[in-house]
Amino acid sequence: MKEVLDFLHKVGVFYLATTEDDQPHVRPIGFVMDCGGKLTFETCNQKAMCKQLAANPKVEIVCYDGEGNTLRICGKAVFATSDETQARALEVMPALKNQYSVGDGLLEIYYLDDAKAVCSNMRGESRELAI
Repeated sequence: MKEVLDFLHKVGVFYLATTEDDQPHVRPIGFVMDCGGKLTFETCNQKAMCKQLAANPKVEIVCYDGEGNTLRICGKAVFATSDETQARALEVMPALKNQYSVGDGLLEIYYLDDAKAVCSNMRGESRELAI
């Protein structure tokens, strides 16, 4: 998981794809953490993304490091919102405290289950990374 987290932290912004009905939706996100050995993210339950994750938890994340390498991660979003996971997210990214607080009824925490990560280069060479 360390290699995946390092890649995501290096690029800073990565893109999460969800679906609604038969329409894909892609948006930039910039928060990720290791929470209990799970690749974990946050969102606000007022956003369409949260509703899309609840309706269809299958997602894919993609990012590019500017050096010819891409990382794709697919999995199923599992909500794991608790005071403990919210506090951990606010600790990892203190700037979130400007928008959220523990128990505010807005901050949602989710991790990817059955996640697979593949790193590829511009020559088409790929390797799976451990999550």
